[in-house]
Amino acid sequence: MNDVATALGRLGELAIEVPSWAYGNSGTRFKVFGTPGTPRTVQEKLADAAKVHELTGLAPTVALHIPWDKVDDYSALREYAAGLGVGLGTINSNTFQDDEYKCGSLTSSNQAVRRRAIDHHLECIDIMHATGSQDLKIWLADGTNYPGQDDIRGRQDRLAESLQEIYAALGDGQRLVLEYKFFEPAFYHTDVPDWGTSYAQTLALGEKAFVCLDTGHHAPGTNIEFIVMQLLRLGKLGSFDFNSRFYADDDLIVGAADPFQLFRIMHEVIRGGGYGKDSGVALMLDQCHNLEEKIPGQIRSVLNVQEMTLRALLVDTAALGEAQRAGDVLAANGIFNDAFYTDVRPILAEWRESRGLPADPMAAFKASGYQKQINEDRVGGQQAGWGA
Repeated sequence: MNDVATALGRLGELAIEVPSWAYGNSGTRFKVFGTPGTPRTVQEKLADAAKVHELTGLAPTVALHIPWDKVDDYSALREYAAGLGVGLGTINSNTFQDDEYKCGSLTSSNQAVRRRAIDHHLECIDIMHATGSQDLKIWLADGTNYPGQDDIRGRQDRLAESLQEIYAALGDGQRLVLEYKFFEPAFYHTDVPDWGTSYAQTLALGEKAFVCLDTGHHAPGTNIEFIVMQLLRLGKLGSFDFNSRFYADDDLIVGAADPFQLFRIMHEVIRGGGYGKDSGVALMLDQCHNLEEKIPGQIRSVLNVQEMTLRALLVDTAALGEAQRAGDVLAANGIFNDAFYTDVRPILAEWRESRGLPADPMAAFKASGYQKQINEDRVGGQQAGWGA
């Protein structure tokens, strides 16, 4: 395997953006179980996110969702976050809640609805200027339920036109990342169902448009690391939404369903130049914590990514390449698996302590009394979010 000290040296480059909405009440499509200590304001979400970063050193930025995190003064919110030790990251748009978007938003055949959806994204870009955010992330619920319901080619044309106007409004250093989803809530066809559609749309837009890959947005059995490789090879992978799924878009803790898959993904990220501060690829979580407590759920998630990243950094790429060129199937597979099966948890505990972090962030959070404090302080009021 690769040298542990060298791998740990690169591990310090890992940064994972956490989503503000993960700290609110969210979860399944059928029932959302409320928990004590739920944030009532975006400021309280930021405080919870800052606690995750304080204990792990892995989560320096927080993604916002508009209008869930809407405030009057975004510059002040940026300063507030900085005071907590975190920055404001990706701005996520929302065109899937309002009644007007029942039959689509950026793809709608109704020009007034499309105008409303475009204007919302232009507002998000204004927010990016105030927050210093780099990425505008777009996920669309647009699609149809029945054959013949709408012109599926026409919807692609309208999507392209809508995205062009949004893209033209981006400032210097800003990017558009277009997420895709296999299905749901549209069941006959989804307007951006796969990486190919997202790639085609962003390629037509230009060099500031990229694909966002959500690890839960694929059909069962899909080789996600192949998609990661291909998008890196094409220079169009902009960001990740990390989560796990057993059946569909389950939004579970990343690495919970298939840690080997997360390892394989991180191997391709590192192999393809998508790892590190200057890679241009943003790593983010997108999860709904319905049964588990919110903050520990985020801590567990970032630690899972960290562990699989270190294992991926331990792959002996020189020996692996030699075995691959020799056509030695079993040796190549063995070298790959040796890194995955390495128990790096004791190494990580020592590494964290050397950086002034708790060896066990989960235990440190439990002992901190933070959850008890917010349970007592945040009594009453409505959660900051979409009211789930």
